Parts: sequence; C-alpha cells; structure tokens
Amino acid sequence: MSVIATVFVLLVAGLHFYFMLLEMVFWTKPLGRKAFGMSIEKAESTKSLAANQGLYNGFLVVGLLWGAIAASGGPPTAPSGFAIELFFLGCVIVAGVFGAVTVSRKILFVQAIPAAIALLFVFLAR
Repeated sequence: MSVIATVFVLLVAGLHFYFMLLEMVFWTKPLGRKAFGMSIEKAESTKSLAANQGLYNGFLVVGLLWGAIAASGGPPTAPSGFAIELFFLGCVIVAGVFGAVTVSRKILFVQAIPAAIALLFVFLAR
C-alpha cells in the first residue's frame, strides 16, 4: 500500500510542477493562455500574480517530494520538526521577497519579515 501512496504523492507533485511551469514560465505564452482561457491582455496584466501562485506550487512540489522521500525510508535520519520549520519558513521568506519584487513592497512587511522573525525565534529556541 505504501508504494501506491508514494506513486499518488509523486503524481500530485508532478501536477503541481506542471502548474508551477504554467504559472511562472508559460502564463503569457499560448500554452498558458490556453490552459487558463485568457487573452494576451489578461495574461500580461496578471503575470506577476500568476508567478507568485507558481512559486507556491513549487513549494508544494518540494514539500511533497520531501514527504515521499521520508515516507519511503529516505535518508538515514528522519527530518526533525526544526528542519521542517526551517524549510517552510524559508519558503515563506522567499515567497515574501519574490512578492515584494514582483507585486508590492508591502508583501515584504506582511509576509517575509514576520517569517524571518519566526525563523530567528526557532533558532533561538534550539
């Protein structure tokens, strides 16, 4: 049963990788516009938002792959809560910086900085 579960987790990871590519790379190209039924004007006016969505899909891919590796016996030591917090807080920080650069500087303050503060406290708690 665990093999079937891993196959489905990897299938979902593959789908989200495809979504990430559609949103980050192909949004304004014919493939992306066709997938989402958009005109070139609509795609151009929403491309920074789509890139942010794509980034989050990329994080889901990495998390799903991490889970699949850990569930299948993975590396000799299982990831700790500390490692998982580091990874996902890092994802939030990257997303916040990316959003600040591509959409609005406000995102840096409402997303990246709170995550950086949480990350600092995670390190201090060790």
